[in-house]
Amino acid sequence: QRILQEGDTVIAQGSGDLAQLAPLCKAHPGQIHTYDVDLTDGQALDLFLKDVQANFPTPTHLVHLPALRMINTKFKKFDEERFELDLSVQVRSAIRICKTFLPAMAKAKRGRVLFMLTSYQIGVPPKNATAYVMVKSMLGGFARSLAIEYAQYGITVNCVAPGVIDTDMMASFTAEDKAALAEETPVGRLGTAEEVAKLLLYLAGEDAGYITGQVFGVNGGLVI
Repeated sequence: QRILQEGDTVIAQGSGDLAQLAPLCKAHPGQIHTYDVDLTDGQALDLFLKDVQANFPTPTHLVHLPALRMINTKFKKFDEERFELDLSVQVRSAIRICKTFLPAMAKAKRGRVLFMLTSYQIGVPPKNATAYVMVKSMLGGFARSLAIEYAQYGITVNCVAPGVIDTDMMASFTAEDKAALAEETPVGRLGTAEEVAKLLLYLAGEDAGYITGQVFGVNGGLVI
């Protein structure tokens, strides 16, 4: 919504949840182009990338947000099959998307790339989150490497690492769980998607041209 206020064209990729964009599509006819893609399906990702490349060959911004929900489980019950799915959703898709579009962005000498990490990468990670932390760590390493390689082309690459944000990702949490997490957070509440979006928007803007290779925590002081 905040990007559309600037009048830009947006390519939105989701998987089974694009109906949530219907009001925005209606309010901004022709500005939003939606794709429903299962990122665990390599062939589906190929078709998506080919179609976008044919119609929008040189994007100015890439904002990569997808992830499977974290499952709290001990390592002895590590689910390798699900881990592979999350690798596809987060890391492999990021590699393929960047490999497709970054060369054109580099030729144009401009661009912003943003990744969604987690506050679990800052400080001590929690117990029973091995798979989630591993995948996010790989994504973070990828982002840092891209930042170094593409800085000379006017492209910045940064990451936002949210803490406990009150979104659908917390659908399984009870009101008591949320209250306990809010009490643990120094600012005394959970974060909002709007607060994360504002930071992403700033990092995507022209004023952030001297910022690259960084990880920004949005966690209310829960992790310092």
